[in-house]
Amino acid sequence: MSDGRHGRLAGKVAIVTGGAQGIGRGTAQRFVEEGARVLVSDIQVEKGEATVAAINAIAPEGAGATFMKADILEPAEIEAMVAHAVELYGRLDILVNNAYWNAGGTAVTIGLDDWNKAQAAMVTAPMLGAKYAVPHMVAGGGGSVITISSVHGLLAAANGVAYETAKGALILLTKAMAVDFGPDNVRVNAICPGYISHDAQNRTWQQDPYSAGLQNMNYPLRRWGSPLDIANGALYLASDEAQFVTGHALVIDGGMTVQLQDSHSQRVAHFVEEFRKTHG
Repeated sequence: MSDGRHGRLAGKVAIVTGGAQGIGRGTAQRFVEEGARVLVSDIQVEKGEATVAAINAIAPEGAGATFMKADILEPAEIEAMVAHAVELYGRLDILVNNAYWNAGGTAVTIGLDDWNKAQAAMVTAPMLGAKYAVPHMVAGGGGSVITISSVHGLLAAANGVAYETAKGALILLTKAMAVDFGPDNVRVNAICPGYISHDAQNRTWQQDPYSAGLQNMNYPLRRWGSPLDIANGALYLASDEAQFVTGHALVIDGGMTVQLQDSHSQRVAHFVEEFRKTHG
């Protein structure tokens, strides 16, 4: 087994919210692989404990993960999560605000309770995470806060007014906190993923060549993303390699948002035509 004391996050302590699955799980594992000690928080206890067990089975010496149940919709639980990490590991260097809650709908159709809950999960909770975590980072000489936004924070999709609004607000929250906490050597950055495929989703459509082919047409790299793609970006932002990077929204989307819509439409039309020729 490798020695985590020589990894890119050696000696650092991190919290990853929503860490039981998907991007959160991938990020927690990648941090541990690079020497960090990580508190994985989630409301899914069974999945969270299984994730931590799997990570610890491959953890290098000096690194590892612990699970804590915490609901980001409860401010007191966010505060307790941060306090537990500091009590457990003696310091806090990295916070990844990844957990979220969402409900679909337009401004006309979405219920007010759902709207408020989505904003609380995706905007207020990351703010509170920083509120409680940053003082500990400052006490330790600095740190890194990473918020998981989305390409939906840059470009809007239909029937998702709560998600689009919150993910957009999260980018500005990131920039505001970067300005506020920069003098204390606390860097704050966002990641904007494209579509990320993981086990918690229904991925049966990926076995269909037509559905999968259409999705691939959305990306110049001709594939969708994996949790590891985002985890590697988070690792960079959390590491000392990014010590002069703050207030940035790192887009990791396989090129989806850099293309003109008319050329994308032409590619899709060409794909459909060729698919029909070869599949009937």
